[in-house]
Amino acid sequence: GYALLSIFALFYGLDWIATVPPTVRLSAKCFGEQSAPIYFGWILAIHQIGAAAAAWGAGLMRVEFGDYFAAFLIAAATCFIATAMVLVIGKRNRPDSIAIPASAHA
Repeated sequence: GYALLSIFALFYGLDWIATVPPTVRLSAKCFGEQSAPIYFGWILAIHQIGAAAAAWGAGLMRVEFGDYFAAFLIAAATCFIATAMVLVIGKRNRPDSIAIPASAHA
């Protein structure tokens, strides 16, 4: 009914809002305070394009195959790939500062 739909919409909306501050913070950390809003805007736009493409693709699969099973399999595979990518974020060596040889301190 409408009451359950309203509760779902409330929590779903809060879930969307909850992702904004960490994404803005990560954008500022990665791209600098001045560039963060522009990068955040692009991240949000690309996210929406991806979501629209996924919804369209799932609908196309429903029409072609009669159910959403293939769409769920693709979504699951995509989630596993994303998880693997997240697990390696920051694992490679990045020079955050220039190393000064110990002999230069003497």
